[in-house]
Amino acid sequence: MKKILVANRGEIALRVMRSAKDMGIKTVAVFSEADRNSPHVRFADEAVCIGPPASKDSYLRGDKIVEVAKTLGVDGIHPGYGFLSENAAFAKLVEENGITFIGPTPEAIEIMGDKLSAKEAAKKFDIPMVPGSEGAITSVEEAKEVCRITGFPVLIKASAGGGGKGMRVVENEDELEEQMQRAQGEALSAFGDGSVFIEKYVGSPKHIEVQILADNYGNTVYLHERECSIQRRHQKVVEEAPSSCLTPEKRKAIGEAAVGVAKSCAYIGAGTVEFLVDEALNFYFLEMNTRLQVEHPVTEMITNIDLVREQIKIARGEELNFKQDDIPLIGHAMELRVYAEDPMNNFLPDIGKLIQYKKPEGPGVRVDDGFEEGMDIPIYYDPMIAKLITYGKDRAEAIEKMLRAIDNYSIVGVRNTLQFGKFVLSHPDFVSGKFDTNFVGKNFSPDKLGHYTENEAQAAAVFAAYFYENKSKSTSKSVSVQATQSNWVKNRV
Repeated sequence: MKKILVANRGEIALRVMRSAKDMGIKTVAVFSEADRNSPHVRFADEAVCIGPPASKDSYLRGDKIVEVAKTLGVDGIHPGYGFLSENAAFAKLVEENGITFIGPTPEAIEIMGDKLSAKEAAKKFDIPMVPGSEGAITSVEEAKEVCRITGFPVLIKASAGGGGKGMRVVENEDELEEQMQRAQGEALSAFGDGSVFIEKYVGSPKHIEVQILADNYGNTVYLHERECSIQRRHQKVVEEAPSSCLTPEKRKAIGEAAVGVAKSCAYIGAGTVEFLVDEALNFYFLEMNTRLQVEHPVTEMITNIDLVREQIKIARGEELNFKQDDIPLIGHAMELRVYAEDPMNNFLPDIGKLIQYKKPEGPGVRVDDGFEEGMDIPIYYDPMIAKLITYGKDRAEAIEKMLRAIDNYSIVGVRNTLQFGKFVLSHPDFVSGKFDTNFVGKNFSPDKLGHYTENEAQAAAVFAAYFYENKSKSTSKSVSVQATQSNWVKNRV
């Protein structure tokens, strides 16, 4: 494999390209008109514009991407995450054109892409399941019958998707019909498939996922777990590895269950098996993501294994060069997703220019991003600016380094989640490990950040005005403003 096309953008495109270049493999970037000046475009050996800014006209055009790959003599296509990464039809199209898809087979993607077929496959390996419907629910009467067996509250979930879309908690039978209709409508709109199913609602669960790797020779291993319970709108914001709640025995059991799920669909490559874990540490299969996860860096930090490198090696037919007992678990890692969102306004996305963008540095600090100072945050894509990752000898040190890194991360021009991350990592429940997926709903409100946002907003306005009006003036004035900025803006939300 001498040349790889990365069918993605931003930080994950850069992340994949760096590992490929370390392996002596040339890289090809594809980009939309909105991303013409993005770092991943400049970093690649070759780059091709594939369409207008909207994803449907660019990054979701599998036919255009394959056409570019064939024209440039590409050997493999890495899909990153999002966009076409879990699209079985795209994986099949890549293979049909004689190009290696750096990921699982189309068949595995198809099985695990539908939550109902995924559960059916996992049952063969006796994987624990949350009680609920055996298949898709099509009528209210059928839903009522399932609920009578499982008991309320229940969770209605879209069969074909994730990210919190098509998901409704139902507390009693009076709410069932309305919530089911809403879930079906949202699922149809988001995924083109209105199928839903019902599960018993686990009230205070942790969301724990297990990273797996599988080669073409029957070898499947797990690379320990990630704790992903800090979420807003059912989407992750803070992740860590390993989880602070699992005993070594539970870690082994949940890891082996993840391997069973992978084997149930003859999985190849890197994948993630997600579980709900209740207060008694009982775990239940949730779904499998047939791609690299956003939060994969925390696993890399505690295992010293480059997951992208392993994906590429597996795709080109190599056998895993380590066994389960060879995989280390060293120290602790944290990740904060730095989004261009306003925590003071229900985490609504924010857009604008990165007037100032300075990343933290130091031992145990890693920043995966795809932006530079002066760039605009586009409205067309996910609002994540960066992933801030820290590593320590233990959980306390990883948290301490994260808090220090947040203080040294300067973003001016857009609202962001840095100070929300500081709120989370400083909270007693998080520090103690006694938290679940309800953490944000239970503990966070905009007023919790109110004691510093007003001053920081004023500082940002002052700095922005100076930047635009005085950028050509003398350096002496620049020094005085820089001193003011260092006190006010470096922790801006």
